[in-house]
Amino acid sequence: MKKIKAYLVGRVISTNSAEAQSLHKKSCFGEPIGEKIQYSFSETLFLIEKGKLDIFAREKKITKKELLKKFQRFDKKIQIKYPVFKDLRERGYIIKTALKFGAEFRVYEKGARPGTKHAKWIVFTDYESGKLTWHEFSAKNRVAHSTRKNLLLAIVDEEGDITYYEIKWIRP
Repeated sequence: MKKIKAYLVGRVISTNSAEAQSLHKKSCFGEPIGEKIQYSFSETLFLIEKGKLDIFAREKKITKKELLKKFQRFDKKIQIKYPVFKDLRERGYIIKTALKFGAEFRVYEKGARPGTKHAKWIVFTDYESGKLTWHEFSAKNRVAHSTRKNLLLAIVDEEGDITYYEIKWIRP
């Protein structure tokens, strides 16, 4: 497959290439917006790392390092969100943003596609050293429950290892 050439304009990464359309149909990367495919920051970093995507601002190619610096200005949590995205994607899950839920990601079970099934999990990320109050935990759990998803907490330690905690509601 030919490398996808996408453009960064403000906070938006998008392309109208046939390769991007094909990759979206095959692997659910990006979101179709009109004639274009638009990528999240995490998807962009992942596809660059996998050698499938090049990003340009006007006609100048942007390195992954430069891009990460730009993304950090727009998203203070990108350095914790991206490793979680990468880990889940490499495990075979489809991951989409969950901004409208106030979370980092929606995660679909293996084999499920957005638009045909609902996401199974809503993911919140934090560092191992982060503090989560019972009130914050309850709020996250309520969001997951009200959207009919399980809560998945992705905790990243100092070595970059990720531990997942799945929280489900049960009826006694």
